[in-house]
Amino acid sequence: MSASILHITNGDSTTNYLKKLQFSGDFITWREMLCEGKTTTNVGSDVFWKTRYDFFKSSYKVSKQKFIDYTVKEYRKLCNKKENKQIVLWFEYDLFCQINMIAVISWLKRYRKGYEISLVCSGKVKGSKKMLAIPELSEKQIRQHYKDKIELSQDDIEYADYIWQLYCSDSPLRLEKIHLFNPMSPFKYLTKALEAHLRRFPSIENGLNNVENFVLETANKNTLLSKNQLVKQLLTNQKTFGFGDIQYEHNIHKLQKLFSSFDPVKLTKKGKDILNNQANFYREIRSENSYLGGSKKYSFLYSNANEKLLQITS
Repeated sequence: MSASILHITNGDSTTNYLKKLQFSGDFITWREMLCEGKTTTNVGSDVFWKTRYDFFKSSYKVSKQKFIDYTVKEYRKLCNKKENKQIVLWFEYDLFCQINMIAVISWLKRYRKGYEISLVCSGKVKGSKKMLAIPELSEKQIRQHYKDKIELSQDDIEYADYIWQLYCSDSPLRLEKIHLFNPMSPFKYLTKALEAHLRRFPSIENGLNNVENFVLETANKNTLLSKNQLVKQLLTNQKTFGFGDIQYEHNIHKLQKLFSSFDPVKLTKKGKDILNNQANFYREIRSENSYLGGSKKYSFLYSNANEKLLQITS
């Protein structure tokens, strides 16, 4: 573990854990959630950061100063780290991490050509029934993961960049098949993440996507006494999303008309009908300003019956 290594991690928890274990090298924490809101292909450009700030401001009421301090300043540190010829990426199996990962690789393709880039990705671990995040790994496990890191070839980098370009395009339709055509890809969790992404477009059946239906389903089948308990249950039960509490709180806020109470947590009759596909919430939840990557969220519908994405033509 040479001091010339640059570790780019998926979050502060991972960075702090690696430092605690005395991994040597420099650290950059990628503080973004590119799985939400509009994205553009040119990662790190002025247009890219303006687009991201506009999303955070409108959806999460994030101030410009907070956005600069938390995200952009860390990115600028990355721009200045040119002396580290070995770069190790630390990301996890979930949708949140996988989208951030391909964006970072796209940036590296453009600005760190010829550098040695390796990937450590946590998820399935022998002896564990559940998928594990990096901070959940024992010291022995994390050092084994590091030892087994995958050096990315130029083809791997090109592939990740191509998926990023498609993710940022105005249509997600090509993502349905393209990610299935690379069985030798080292990105072993990317296919599942992209499948989860495609299901985030509203369903034909009830107008809600997989995340929104997950919120209603969790609320309906558990005895929960508060909104905080609902959020905790969602965080515990999620499998492929990798979302944080603010993302689930945001989703609950969008669905609040379908709750009759949060003390205790109860759905309205309409909420239950929608959950059971006996009513459709598309018209009420639809927003022209909602994007998933480069695509308008409500310009496409996902058919759960056919596992297929359809474009709405006006």
